[in-house]
Amino acid sequence: MQSIYLSLLAIIKFIKMKKVCFVLLMSVIVIGCNNSKSKDDSKNIDSQMNQDVSENPLLAESNLPYFAPDFSKIQSKHFKPALLQGVEEQKQAVDAIANNPEPPTFNNTVLAFEKSNELLQRVNNIFGALTSADTNETLQGVQEEMAPKFSELEDAIYLNDKLFQRIKKLNDEKESLGLDAESLKLLENYFEDFEIAGANLPAEAKEQLKTYNSRLATLINKFNKTLLAANNEGAVVFTDKTELAGLSEAELSSKQTEDGKGWKIPLQNTTQQPLLQTMDNRDSREKLFNAGWYRADGSANDTKDIIIEIAELRAQKAKLLGFNNYAEWQLQKTMAKKPENVFKLFNGLIPAATAKAQKESDEIQQMVKEKGGDFVLAPCDWNYYAEMVRKAKYDLDENQIKPYFETKTVLEKGVFYAAEKLYGITYKERTDIPTYHKDVLVYELFEENGDQLGLFYADYFSRPSKRGGAWMDNFVIQSKLYNKKPVIYNVCNYPKPAEGQPALLTYDEVETMFHEFGHALHGFFANQQYPSLSGTAVARDFVEFPSQFNENWALYPEVLKNYALHYETGEQIPQELLDKIKKSGTFNQGYSLTENLAASNLDMQWHTISADTKIADANVFEKEALHKTKLDVVAAVPPRYRSTYFAHIFGSGYAAGYYSYLWTEMLHHDAYNWFENNGGLTRENGQRIRDMVFSRGNTLNLEEMYKAWRGSDPKIEPMLKARGLE
Repeated sequence: MQSIYLSLLAIIKFIKMKKVCFVLLMSVIVIGCNNSKSKDDSKNIDSQMNQDVSENPLLAESNLPYFAPDFSKIQSKHFKPALLQGVEEQKQAVDAIANNPEPPTFNNTVLAFEKSNELLQRVNNIFGALTSADTNETLQGVQEEMAPKFSELEDAIYLNDKLFQRIKKLNDEKESLGLDAESLKLLENYFEDFEIAGANLPAEAKEQLKTYNSRLATLINKFNKTLLAANNEGAVVFTDKTELAGLSEAELSSKQTEDGKGWKIPLQNTTQQPLLQTMDNRDSREKLFNAGWYRADGSANDTKDIIIEIAELRAQKAKLLGFNNYAEWQLQKTMAKKPENVFKLFNGLIPAATAKAQKESDEIQQMVKEKGGDFVLAPCDWNYYAEMVRKAKYDLDENQIKPYFETKTVLEKGVFYAAEKLYGITYKERTDIPTYHKDVLVYELFEENGDQLGLFYADYFSRPSKRGGAWMDNFVIQSKLYNKKPVIYNVCNYPKPAEGQPALLTYDEVETMFHEFGHALHGFFANQQYPSLSGTAVARDFVEFPSQFNENWALYPEVLKNYALHYETGEQIPQELLDKIKKSGTFNQGYSLTENLAASNLDMQWHTISADTKIADANVFEKEALHKTKLDVVAAVPPRYRSTYFAHIFGSGYAAGYYSYLWTEMLHHDAYNWFENNGGLTRENGQRIRDMVFSRGNTLNLEEMYKAWRGSDPKIEPMLKARGLE
């Protein structure tokens, strides 16, 4: 990646950049939770947990196809005993491996360790899905109790010196072990994980590290719980219909309160809220924007103290492990390798992004003036007036597009259709597989020859029990070791229509669906022996490549014409409208890139503080971080996420990793350029990238794997062209 990165910098340095686009589509897996329970609730939960474990469906493999979770039997009360038993079984297995009197071998140490978490992994896959997509008070209670236990288990494993010495001995002798390539990779991967986790620390330092890890686990859980409450309680209720002028009757109907006396607009996890684009009333726009902006700042669900403590503890942990900051420690197994490389990438893009954003801001300010507005453009105004500018420049109105993008049609005739053309995949809807929520769809996927590929769950509509964003994960991970095929789910947060109304999407939401299914394909194409190397178990700054690459097919003519069908008439989207969509492709991309660079830089600023840094005020830190990186020069462009609700970095695994979406931009544009030059959407091309890249999991060096498929290192020119930089 270093040569790729240097070529990017060189080109950016010598090209006069005018436009750049980076559309961030979040594919992140985090734990979500909701409001805390009362003490009485806790007693009730504990009482429920004291059940006969023999009646717990989580303790045995499901009898459903593909070992899919049987949600007709699983209840919230089943998780605590199953998780506790999983933790205990792994502890016993690890203890037996570490204290085995026999000399270490691959089978009695590495393979035994790989198999030590079979129960815990199976239960936790389901638990993680529900706590993020359909949580409740019982699950929240279990989650809160288990967070430190999971931390303790991880420390008991990775700080176990006896276990580490066995793995180290095998790693030292790896050339003489006669292992196949994947088994060798498994050994090397575990050895690296142990070293990174602190296995080489002296005993006293290990105890301190355990303290840090336990506290961080508690804080991360607290952040997630507080943020979901902030999102839910921050919803804005309007009681005067005139305040919502600009919204369609269908939108109003879907937002009506249960008592019929108002309209409730829930908050998306991002800074900008979708309905700001159509709300005519400026006071209403400001009210909705501020509800999102301050949801976790000054509200009853304030997260500022939590994120400060998380950041400071991470810095102290990094120092204990021998690093200058948390980002240095976190980036060890990534393609970027070092924080300096991430900052250099950002520095090469920020001037062009902000210059383009300023030009867009000036155009929008002029539109404000033309419409009789006598005010300075603010963040709450941007989407509303930007839509007017787009309509004026390209004669394109979002409302013209949405009738052609009905959710299920986009999935079946768009997302699945592209997968069939590229990879030969076919599908069948399964209504006999129980789900965790009535909105979830289930499909069985098949190979071109009819062989079973796996199960796919689609959970697309927002609800109070679901965290914000969009993501992919596995209920069942592919592995030849356990003879299992993948069971995968995609989750999004599209507004749910009122009963009887069509579920229509914006084009951005269409891209999100293609993006998340790209992650799913990465998981479905997995062909590994070992689950810990399977599918999407790759570096954070590579995992977004298959998903971003899959976005390209959303606008591919053959695919688009197949799924862009009017929900009432079935009429194919007119060519004139297609042309408008394509011509407007680089519109508003200065804003898009700047808001994402701002969020990415905030992430890096929070995670490059030293262990000696004391942060007095999170808001002051954020303001200074944006100013230092010159990402505050366009006042109307806020970061995509404020620190207080930045769930990627304070509630999940993207700490010092949010840059990865941008890092993989180059890869996916370069890959699509190869397709364009080699026949486009063909089975041969799809099979080639599947065989050489998407099916390889974490079994090969990622840079070498990509180069073997591409025939060269990735080139930056396709990205520059796609994002208007040349």
